[in-house]
Amino acid sequence: MIDLHTHVLPGLDDGVADAAAALALVRRSVAGGVSTIAATPHVREDYPTTPEQMEAALAALAAAASAVGLEVDLRGGAEIAVDRVRELSDEELGRFGLGGNPGVILLEFPYFGWSLGLGFACARLRRLGIVPVVAHPERNGEVQAQPRRLEELVTGGALVQLTTGSLAGAFGSRARTTALRLLDLRLAHLLATDSHGSSRDVGLSEARAELADDPLADWLADDVPRALLSGRPLPPRPRGEPRRHLSRLRTIFTERGRISGRH
Repeated sequence: MIDLHTHVLPGLDDGVADAAAALALVRRSVAGGVSTIAATPHVREDYPTTPEQMEAALAALAAAASAVGLEVDLRGGAEIAVDRVRELSDEELGRFGLGGNPGVILLEFPYFGWSLGLGFACARLRRLGIVPVVAHPERNGEVQAQPRRLEELVTGGALVQLTTGSLAGAFGSRARTTALRLLDLRLAHLLATDSHGSSRDVGLSEARAELADDPLADWLADDVPRALLSGRPLPPRPRGEPRRHLSRLRTIFTERGRISGRH
């Protein structure tokens, strides 16, 4: 499996606290079946991470993981706030490319309201030939009220990433219901953990293990992320009755329990 949204680089944002916690998170991910991890520190006003800082922290973590024998493909990236897209140069955006692919950028969807700059940010990225991946919109009240508001962004070339914790109830019943609704509407394209190294993180392995015979699980957790890393076109979404997938996903992630709080 491939996890394209984590806060595994210590000292850059509100993710893991130190190198030991970073290694512990990598170790848990590998044990859960994750082979590739994109480190995506926040790039926003309160965490103004630079490409140089991300790259240095990534190199240090990769060296530490190798030293203890962890076999994992660690890659760079960033979770960029909508209002920072206009402030970053084309070169900086490329260095923050998701999983090392300069043709893909992870955008942080706001938790509150509908950002007036969201359309501009996506439009600028698309003009540069970059695919915007919108992170965790299911946690936004506007999207919870009107999930179809995302249709325009998706039609314009954006992809939607759901957080595994949302499906588990970590961010409340509305986020969970909205995540399932976006899957039902075919407005979601990949799952990622948004791991911050805390007990509220929910991994990818449960879905893959429980849905081993369901191609939708592979598509969300492996096929789409793999295509994004390689720059290939997305594979077709598996055919089938969406409600069947949603019922099984609901059961699996509900069993993980409900965890309070948000990142």
